[in-house]
Order: sequence, then C-alpha cells, then structure tokens
Amino acid sequence: MDRNPIRQIALIGFGEVGGIFGHDFAAAGLGVSTFDILLNAEPSRSAMLAKAKSANVRACDSLEAAVQGADLVISAVTASSAAAVAVSAAPFLRAGQIYLDINSVSPDTKLEIARTLNESPATFVEAAVMAAVSPQRLKVPMLLGGAHAATAAERLQAIGMNVKPISDRIGVASAIKMCRSIIIKGLEAITVESMFTARRYGAEKQVLDSLAATYPDMGWDGSLPDYLISRVAEHGKRRAAEMREAAQAVADAGLEPFTALATAQRQDWLVQAIADSALAVPNGKAFSWQVLADAIAKALTTTQEPARKS
Repeated sequence: MDRNPIRQIALIGFGEVGGIFGHDFAAAGLGVSTFDILLNAEPSRSAMLAKAKSANVRACDSLEAAVQGADLVISAVTASSAAAVAVSAAPFLRAGQIYLDINSVSPDTKLEIARTLNESPATFVEAAVMAAVSPQRLKVPMLLGGAHAATAAERLQAIGMNVKPISDRIGVASAIKMCRSIIIKGLEAITVESMFTARRYGAEKQVLDSLAATYPDMGWDGSLPDYLISRVAEHGKRRAAEMREAAQAVADAGLEPFTALATAQRQDWLVQAIADSALAVPNGKAFSWQVLADAIAKALTTTQEPARKS
C-alpha cells in the first residue's frame, strides 16, 4: 500500500501534453488543476477554459492557485519557458510535493531548474519523455532522474504513469533524451530534405527503392516517409525548439552542434513554408508527403522568379 498516494495533480501548461494528461488523470478519478499563460488573455482564455471544462480539469487564474494542495506538480511548458516557470513556482511549493519537469531541455537546464527548486521544500524529479505522447497518453515511457527518482517512480506508477528511474543524478535522463533526439529528429529533417529534393527531380521512387533495399526493415517503401515528414509538418516548431536544446547539450559536452542546429533549421523551414503557402496539414492517415511537397513547390513558384541562366 502506498503510504503517500497522489490524489491531486497540478499541471503547469495545458497544451497538447497537459491536455492529454489532464483528461486522463481526471478520468481516473484524480483531482486536476491547471494554470497556463494563455488563460491570461483573450481570445485564448475562452478556448482554454472550454478545453479544461471538457477534460474535467479546474482552470486557475494563477500558478499559485493551481499548485496549492497538489501532491504532484507537472511542468509541461515550452522548452524556452521551463527554467522561468520553475522560478515562478518555487515560492508556492510545499513539503511533500513532487515537482516533475517533463520538458525537453538540455541537461544543464535541468540542473538549473534543480538548483532553483533546491530552495523550495518540494522534491524535484526530472523526466525525459521518450516517445510521442498522443498515441500512448499516460503510458508514454519516461525516464526519471534525481536523488528521489526511485521513490517518486513508485508513486507515479501507482497513478498509471509509465516511468523508470534511470539515475540518481540530474541530467542523465535528459542527456539520453537529447542524444536520442539528435538521431530521431535528424532522421526526420534529412527525410524532408532528401524527399523534397528527389520529388523535384522526379526521382523519389528510385531513392525510396534504394533505401528500402539497404534498410529493408525500416519501411522506406511503406509508411515511414509519410510518418517522418508528418511529424515535422505537425510539430516542427516544438521539435525545432527541442533540437536547439539538444544543440546546447552537445555544446556543453564540448562539441560543435553542427547536425543538431541544421536539424532545427530544417524543421523550422518546413513549418514556415507551410505557413507561407497558407496550407492546411491533415493529421493521421490522410497525410501525404508528396502532396505537401508539390503544394509548397507550387506556392514557391508563384512568389519567386525563376533563376536566370547566365
């Protein structure tokens, strides 16, 4: 029997991840509150209030109100906001609370957050989310780090979370996440670059056939290209921000982050190209990277003069 069950949860940030977690925690009978900066302004306030009501989550007008009485505080904000949110939350935290930072930030940023929260009576635990949240929801695998990771894991597992303590040192879990992201998001970025280029030359089938022959188990001749490019099209802005955190991790390790920064640039490029072309990105099975590549190419030809031959 868990002597310290988690009954009340506060979510700082009620975006995609916060919304999924909030809905599922509430559906499991837990009390859930949230604070998001979008509650501070119209027209976003109305939409956020409706979203919270639909999820049976209590929307709060301040961070202090959201964390008051919570057993677990989850920070699910943007990478650029994670450290600042910890500073804002620290004065309102109390003994017995777990502050779980699930943001995709560099190990040094997690250490900065840990130092901030060392001044509070709450327990800080870092978490690295190791897969896309939307398909697996609360069961998405997470790695935990910090001196209290093992004891926190038991309490989090008791409320349905799929967590695994990986180290008693802050930063290790995030290092695993960042280094993995260099590969995963780098693969997405080079797929965009390769396929869009191949499409312009009418060579994509031959390129994909060659990749499928070299890596027969990856799915290059199936759904893999659509999946990889859809991840950038749908979530490129957030993923680019994460890659800049990965670049910081590489730099902190003493290496030049050439690949990580290039990945962020290509992720940003596709998001901007979609916006500039006023395109709608379909989710799920309807996505076709070829359709997207053609639409962007068509939009570019209407806004740019063709290059002149000398």
